[in-house]
Amino acid sequence: MPDNALEFFQAALAEMEERRKAVQLGGGLERQKKQREQGKQTARERIEVLLDEGSFVETSVFVEHLDTNLMAGVEAPGEGVVTGFGTVNGRKICVFSQDFTVLGGSLGKMNAAKIAKVMDLAVKVGCPIVGLNDSAGARIQEGVDSLSGYGEIFYRNAIYSGVVPQISAILGPCAGGAVYSPALTDFIVMARGSSYMFITGPEVIKSVTREDVSFEALGGADVHSSKSGVCHLEGENDRDVLEKIKLLLGFLPSNAKETAPLRTSRDTKNRKTPQILEIVHPDQRKPYPMLEVIHTIVDDAEFLEIQPDFAKNMICGFAHLGGQSVGIVANNPRFMAGVLNIDASDKAARFIRTCDCYNVPIVTLVDVTGFLPGVAQEHQGIIRHGAKMLYAYAEASVPKITLITRKSYGGAYLAMNSRDMGADVVLAYPNAAVAVMGAEGAANIIYRREIQKSENQAATRAEKIAEYKAAFDNPYVAASRGYIDDVIHPEDTRIHLIAHLEMLHGKREERPFKKHDNIPL
Repeated sequence: MPDNALEFFQAALAEMEERRKAVQLGGGLERQKKQREQGKQTARERIEVLLDEGSFVETSVFVEHLDTNLMAGVEAPGEGVVTGFGTVNGRKICVFSQDFTVLGGSLGKMNAAKIAKVMDLAVKVGCPIVGLNDSAGARIQEGVDSLSGYGEIFYRNAIYSGVVPQISAILGPCAGGAVYSPALTDFIVMARGSSYMFITGPEVIKSVTREDVSFEALGGADVHSSKSGVCHLEGENDRDVLEKIKLLLGFLPSNAKETAPLRTSRDTKNRKTPQILEIVHPDQRKPYPMLEVIHTIVDDAEFLEIQPDFAKNMICGFAHLGGQSVGIVANNPRFMAGVLNIDASDKAARFIRTCDCYNVPIVTLVDVTGFLPGVAQEHQGIIRHGAKMLYAYAEASVPKITLITRKSYGGAYLAMNSRDMGADVVLAYPNAAVAVMGAEGAANIIYRREIQKSENQAATRAEKIAEYKAAFDNPYVAASRGYIDDVIHPEDTRIHLIAHLEMLHGKREERPFKKHDNIPL
């Protein structure tokens, strides 16, 4: 030991800095170079992009792996994951970033302990947790201890669900049991071409089912964005993914006890929307771009669509109205006529529940003929999946505003948040139609005998269809029963929505006591 205190501290500080540099270097310069050559950033570079400059504070810096027989003598600086906290646009978040340069970012017991610790911190202080995933999976050398580590993380993902926002970025491999942590979080964002997710890899699949498939075709970002629905947003590369996460965080509160921050907008609250008169075609058989309606209504025409390539007949996403964050759910007449099917129901139900978790009001734009008919849909459980959507709307206690832009028929009228399902306000355009079914189908059933007995069946059918349309294909029957609160001019859409949102601010609902709900899964 040095003779005096100053020399002692200088030696101790030198050792501390040497150890810190070793941790910050991760797997070394050569492995970092290889990471960049693959089009990926390092774990620390990703944190720098995500967080405000200079705001990152690292935690659990000097944690080391378990000293098991197979890990003896193995160096793993930082235990293969960087954890800590910082700010995004001035708002506090916690973050962990798996370091693929250290043992492939594999998850061991102490690696998991670092992640669990920062998750606990996020909940204690009430801030979002963002996980940057880039890992080869469970650390085989640690055996069941690594599986235990995953269990600690999965448990927290579930218990903290709806407490603070949890966002997962997939920036490399994520396979086997590792996929379930992101799957339990609120949002998954993947990098195109450099990330993939699957339970069993191509080699295992080939040996079991003889299917020959590539990593990208099996579990790449495009697959999970368009086919499986696992991925919510897709980025071109690491930086694009991280920028999308920043954007997403701007629509969410820090925790379930708060509301999303108000945003200053260049848009005025009393701006009229005459463009809608040209966008929404009065002929129910002709599609129109619902996305254009949304962009016309919201602040600054800015809309962050969630799962834009999955179940395109349903549109879900975030926007601002009068500076207030809102979730928008809308039928898309340009895809499958906006009909409700299994995927659309799942997509909407999940989004509705996410909005409700984090106190984000829901605006529903309705133009729907019904649920998709067909043997395949029935056998695959459209009843069960459609029930999820009904359940999600009924369960949600946030402000809920429904606008019928053209038609709303049958069970889909209820599934798209009718007054009876808990909508606080239901509005409609003058061309809206609310009925059990469309005029053509209804006339064929109600006036079947008259049509069959007629000498000119075609003329009689046309006459009865027109008669039914006059009686029901308008919003005023529903309005006369109180199911629609107001029939509005399309050019006043934005004004009405903002006025009702402001009126509903601070809404409170008391629900019967329960341990927890039991949504039909």
